[in-house]
Amino acid sequence: MRSVEVDLAAIRSNYQLLKNTFAPAKVMAVVKANAYGHGMLQVAKALESAGVDALGVADVQEAISLRMSGIKSRIVCWLILPSDLELAADHDIEVGISTFEQLAAVTENNKIHIKLDTGLGRNGFAEADLDRLVSELSGREVVGIFSHLSNTSETEDRVQKDKFDQAVDKIRRAGVAFTERHLAASAASISYSDFHYEMVRCGIAVYGLTPFEDRELPLALQPAMRVVAKLVNVKKVSAGQGVSYGYRYVTDKPTTLGLVPFGYGEGMPRISVGHNVLIAGKLYPVVGRVAMDQFVVDLAGDEPAIGEDVVIFGLAARGEPTAEQLGQSSQSINYEIVTRIGGRANRVYLNR
Repeated sequence: MRSVEVDLAAIRSNYQLLKNTFAPAKVMAVVKANAYGHGMLQVAKALESAGVDALGVADVQEAISLRMSGIKSRIVCWLILPSDLELAADHDIEVGISTFEQLAAVTENNKIHIKLDTGLGRNGFAEADLDRLVSELSGREVVGIFSHLSNTSETEDRVQKDKFDQAVDKIRRAGVAFTERHLAASAASISYSDFHYEMVRCGIAVYGLTPFEDRELPLALQPAMRVVAKLVNVKKVSAGQGVSYGYRYVTDKPTTLGLVPFGYGEGMPRISVGHNVLIAGKLYPVVGRVAMDQFVVDLAGDEPAIGEDVVIFGLAARGEPTAEQLGQSSQSINYEIVTRIGGRANRVYLNR
């Protein structure tokens, strides 16, 4: 009745395109948050079979779950507590170090990446702490140095890049050895070739989705997720029929309404307004408030068969609505849409 289709061949193809585009830089494929809703283990296995350079996750628990499932590729995580470090070393997990408390807890078996806050204001060592950081890094082995951009504008991105370069140069001149710099995620990797360094981190692009809200994706990436439900009810109603809670929508003429068993329990945004779904080759608007288990479409007098597929989002190339469009309808972005999708929906993996 509800399915989330994930095309693993598309993910492998997207990754190879990113590798070819950004070479000679390595490409870390980010699979945090259940691989942006696509299924962390299944995606990691598909990427490992494609020779992934490294996998990125947010925390040690995600990384360990991959290791316990047999994933042998490099894994890097960056949201940690000092108490996580011994466990990370035991499972050969590389960690991002962002505080002096973490740095003090690092063991000789930890593989570490130093995180610098170059302006995003989240994790990482502040610019004011750089002298102390350089001093405390003396004699330590470091795999990489990294930061993360705010994606505010090209001007702001380049200010952050300059701060990153200056900090890296200071660390290098102090005699601290490292092999990788990584600053760019999907948006900056695509936008600025001079941000690639030795490695880039790609998340949303691996899944064939755009990191941009203001322009088209310039690479021929393929969306890997389609979300489909079955039409479970079709009925004729008169003008003046209120639809769903609060009567946010009232029919202005006789019409037919269709019921789709996919609600905010499955990640369909409750505040979505104006999204269209595809039924039997035709787009129809979602009307009224999305409920926990279902939503209603105005079929404009059409009467598709009960059991017909309803494509909630999928592939623009097939004329299907997109995750970007569902995000726009709910004042959100494609990242949030795909990451939250699931609930009772059955995940179906294609091209294993």
